[in-house]
Amino acid sequence: MLGDFSYCTPTKLYFGEHALEHLPEELKKYGDNVILAYGGGSIKRNGIYDDVMKVLKDTGKTVTEISGIMPNPTVEKLKEGIQIAREAKADFILAVGGGSVIDYSKALSVSVHYDGDPWEKYYLKFEEPECETLPVGTVLTMVGTGSEMNSGAVITNPDQKLKIGHVFQDEKIMPRFSILNPRYTMTLPHYQMVSGSYDIFNHICEQYFSGEDDNTSDYIAEGLMRSVVHSSRIANQDPQNYEARSNLMWSATWALNTLTGKGKTTDWMVHMLGQAVGAVTNATHGMTLAAVSIPYYKHIMPYGLKKFVRFAKTVWNVDPEGKSDREIAEAGLSAMQQWMQELGLVMNITDLGADESMIPDLVKGTIVLNGGYKVLDEKEIAEIFKESL
Repeated sequence: MLGDFSYCTPTKLYFGEHALEHLPEELKKYGDNVILAYGGGSIKRNGIYDDVMKVLKDTGKTVTEISGIMPNPTVEKLKEGIQIAREAKADFILAVGGGSVIDYSKALSVSVHYDGDPWEKYYLKFEEPECETLPVGTVLTMVGTGSEMNSGAVITNPDQKLKIGHVFQDEKIMPRFSILNPRYTMTLPHYQMVSGSYDIFNHICEQYFSGEDDNTSDYIAEGLMRSVVHSSRIANQDPQNYEARSNLMWSATWALNTLTGKGKTTDWMVHMLGQAVGAVTNATHGMTLAAVSIPYYKHIMPYGLKKFVRFAKTVWNVDPEGKSDREIAEAGLSAMQQWMQELGLVMNITDLGADESMIPDLVKGTIVLNGGYKVLDEKEIAEIFKESL
């Protein structure tokens, strides 16, 4: 492994069917005024809301709700939450939901006590908070983002047609604890389940497709990818399979708590491309990633051929006999594409509501990073979007 790094994971995880039993002991560590953040109401239909509210009341908390947090939380929704949290004199934020709710809660955490414009400070200038921040805990109901054990928060500005993620440097922005009960994910629609499965897989890819050294992180990544492929296939056929759903939940957490990116550079261009699509279409995050992945990986494959060959042989069991390195790599991407289609993922941005007229906005909304095998220019980005239509 090359390079120096530090690693800190302050989030305490409670995993399994009885994980919620640990919520009371965690809530007792924080103040009385709790913000309960959640999405569109599914937690009320499936009973999770009642279970959580009972714990909050039994521990003597004063609860103020922020509901209706959308799949791509917006700046306006963030401003609404800031006002609510200030009026409630919030001490703590409990996020009950998937990645969007948890991302929103972390953005709210760093914004409540900031007097300026959080969009400009955190998402345009990428500055770190200098104000007091609120602690966040989570009860996870949808897997994919890994937001339950990282410091990232993605917010969308529809007026500017931008969807931007900020990974905060201070570990106190990470959730203090996360409740992970795989049963809580089993009422999700199939579309959301497979979208989350690909989100997990791509998080690993973003950290894997970079670097040339013999890095332990890549071996961990390969094991996680194989697990995601295996478990997603089972869950796709049998969504109530607890073992498969629990493995997906655990893989999601470890896919994006920075473990597999240690000691190396990382790419993240599929996310930059996908977030640009999400900003103009409001499409589901995992599907935006799926729609641009194959065109992007075909484009950068010649620049990182050695790793794509390894990916093909190790993750997809491609037989190298009689094949050139390029043919092996192409066979790996073909196997990946077949798996994606098997799950029912959206494979082009047209089906997400994008068209060729939007490409200039998509290019403009794509942040260019330099950690992968190829730094893209605007012409290349436009070409990848065209190939994704």
